[in-house]
Amino acid sequence: MEHILEEVTAAGHRKEGMDTKIYVLAAQTKSIPTNIAGFQDRVEGVERRLTVVKYCLNTVPDRDQELLYLRDKLTDLEDWSRKDNIRFFGFPEHVAGADVKDFLKGLHPSLVGLTFDPPLEIQWAQYLGP
Repeated sequence: MEHILEEVTAAGHRKEGMDTKIYVLAAQTKSIPTNIAGFQDRVEGVERRLTVVKYCLNTVPDRDQELLYLRDKLTDLEDWSRKDNIRFFGFPEHVAGADVKDFLKGLHPSLVGLTFDPPLEIQWAQYLGP
């Protein structure tokens, strides 16, 4: 009989331990919806930031092209305003033909009477009106 009493007492202690574990599990499962809502908010925030990053990455090639265009434009404006530009007057338009740069490359050394090493570089040539 003592043996049965010990078994019943041990079963009661196991039941109390299980009740405690069930209480802890119940408390933890109550906090799961709150945790899920928090994770959902965080995931939505990450998705929004990811959308912005994708947009920025897609516009990089456009910005690169714009940057190259603006750099070339700045170089042209700087070259146009330099004090070392040379102007030739008195050449009629029909003398040079279609390519003014080639005409001036051939004409330039013969006018000055010097040879240049390295040869002179003409970046830009155009006719100006009267």
